Formats: sequence, C-alpha cells, structure tokens
Amino acid sequence: MKKKLTILLVALFLITAFAGCSSKNDETLSAHNGNHRTSNTQGEEQANAMILSEKITELTDGLSAVRYTGDYGFNEFLAGGGASSDAEVVSFLMESGIADFGNLLFGGNPFGCSTLSVKNTDGEVLFGRNFDWNTCNAMVIQSQPENGYHSISTVNTDFISMSGISLLALPDEIQTLAGLYAPLDGLNEMGLAVSVNMIQDSATIEQNTDKPDITTTTAIRLLLDKAANVEEAIELLGSYDMHASFGYMVHFAIADRTGNSVVVEYVNNEMIVTKTPAVTNFYLAEGEKNGIGTQQSHERYEILVNRLNDSETMEMDDVRDALDSVSKDNFGEFERSSQNGLRSRGSSETDSECPTETTEWSIVMNQTTGEVRYYHREDYNTAYTFTVTGGQES
Repeated sequence: MKKKLTILLVALFLITAFAGCSSKNDETLSAHNGNHRTSNTQGEEQANAMILSEKITELTDGLSAVRYTGDYGFNEFLAGGGASSDAEVVSFLMESGIADFGNLLFGGNPFGCSTLSVKNTDGEVLFGRNFDWNTCNAMVIQSQPENGYHSISTVNTDFISMSGISLLALPDEIQTLAGLYAPLDGLNEMGLAVSVNMIQDSATIEQNTDKPDITTTTAIRLLLDKAANVEEAIELLGSYDMHASFGYMVHFAIADRTGNSVVVEYVNNEMIVTKTPAVTNFYLAEGEKNGIGTQQSHERYEILVNRLNDSETMEMDDVRDALDSVSKDNFGEFERSSQNGLRSRGSSETDSECPTETTEWSIVMNQTTGEVRYYHREDYNTAYTFTVTGGQES
C-alpha cells in the first residue's frame, strides 16, 4: 500500500462537527444497473442504480459515489495503537504513504440526525438514517478491504479540505482514501448498520486508560470492517479508548440483522449501552444525563417512536416516509439545546444569521438483503440504490 501513493500535498484535514446529526460468493460491492419505480404520497419514485468504479461518479449535484478495492492501511492503523485525535489520524496517513497531510485545522457547527430500526412484514431488518447539516458535498464509498468486511459508507467531503484546495479538486484516489477514514454512517455485508449522531452537551469523550485509541470516524470504520453484529460492535468499542473529534459529544446508533438495536453513549467517559429502536440527538442512557440535547431532537424522536408504535412493521418506503417526517424542512428554526437554550458552538445569535440547514442525505438500509437506498437533500422521489455484497460467511 505504501508504494501505491506518494503524493506531495499540503493538506488540511478538516473533519468538522457531527450532525446534531449478500451474496456470499460475490467478491464485488456493487450498485445494480436498471431502474425501478415505486410510488409514494408525494408522487412517483425513481430509483437510479449504477455500477461503480474506482473513478468517482457524480450522481447528482452534491452527491457522488466511488468504489475502493484493496488495502487502505486500516489494519496497520489499528496495530499501531490507533489515534487519540484527528491530527494523529492524519499523521498516520502521512507516515503510511497514503498521502502527505499537514497544516491541520478543525472546526464547524453541530447539527441534527435521526435513526430508526424496524422489521418489515417478511422479517427483514431495516435501518433508516438522516444526516442534517449545511448544504455540502457527500460521497458514498463502497469499500472492499483485503482483510475486513465489505461495506458502504457516507462521507461529508466538506469535512476534508486541503489548504485552500477543495478535496474535490484532488485525484480520485486521494479523495477516496481520505474518505475511508472519515465515515459518518454505513452498512457492512454482515448486516451491521452504524450511525454517529451528535449530542449538544458541553461534555466530551476523552477516555484515558492503557487501551489503544480510536476517534469518532475511525470507530465507525472499525465497526464496518470488523463487527458482524451488535455484540461484536460493543466488544470492539469497549476495547478502545474513545476520543471525540473537536471535543464534541457524540453517540453511536448500532443495529444488526437480527433486529438488535442499541445506542452507545459515553457519560463521564464511561461507555453505556441502551437498547432503543430510535436515536436522535439527546442522551437515552438512564441517569444524570438522560434527556440532555436539543428540544428539536426530542420532537424528532417522538415522531419516530409514534410511527413505530403505530405499526409493528415497515417496508423500505415506509422507513423513507418516516425519515421524511423528521427531515429539516419540517422544522423552521435552528436547533437549540433543551437543557440551556444554547446554540451550537460558533453560531450566531439570531436564527436569520445561522447557516441554512438541510437533511443532506437520508438512507434506508435493508440489513437482511444488503440493499441501500440514498435520498439526497430531501428529494424523496429519487433513490440511488446500492447493494452490499461480499465473500464472508454469516
């Protein structure tokens, strides 16, 4: 891998805040050709499916996709003790020969995300995820590592920039390699789904024991590459010291194809696991932190829970509609903390001065079949469909 890329770049690795937000013998992770159409209450849905290559493909304005096959150094990253900060992640990338990163800056505003887990009438397990942020460029990465599970994940490429040069202007392989270390959600071939959501709290996560270290986004890569189910995901997270990027508090929604669905949270640097079918942006763990988060995140949670209570099963279109019901066009104002009314760090005093926030992507994952549908910027009439496949035994 070290011989694959030696590119002289002055890099700025900006992984900003998180949202306040199978075929056993197929060796490819692919999106299928052909279109299918299903209807919803808003009109006719068009599903666009494509075969991806290692050349980045623009699906629509602000959404691209790419496939990466081979070693991207993650096992080496873990064997070296991981990283306790995003700067250390970049240092690893530099030293491993993946790319030459430098001049680090970190920043950004937290926003809101929503997830839910439910079964359909056939007993298949579905996972839905909204990522709420400013208008940005998103990239879907189909990953086929040499020593790990195949997966599909999403990266906000605006979180990664290079000293005044947009990441989008760099070679495709550099964009993809950087993105592999900065996923915000994903599904692997074993049916494990994971999403990182932010909690607006002044506390952070800085575990400090003798365990190896992991950061927020590299933890998601860890789970996608190495965990087959929720139990393995919890065990893996518990074997590392977690370090939240930029000091922002986050929690992880994790679900598997058996229907087991949990949120992993960190209270006073202690990892706490709570069973739940829905997660937004407030603490769900019992105790002193329970309920702390934005008022809007409580509203979104109640909407999702009510939908789950109204129907024991949902089809993929129903999950899409549930995500639509909690997308940002349903909420007219910038999020405030339900605990103290504070805005996100670095934000303005008035709603009119705050940046425009949208649901940049919504994902409906079938954890049983590996089908993944992306909806971009609240266009729920157009789906971009992928299928996660791989060679691992379930």
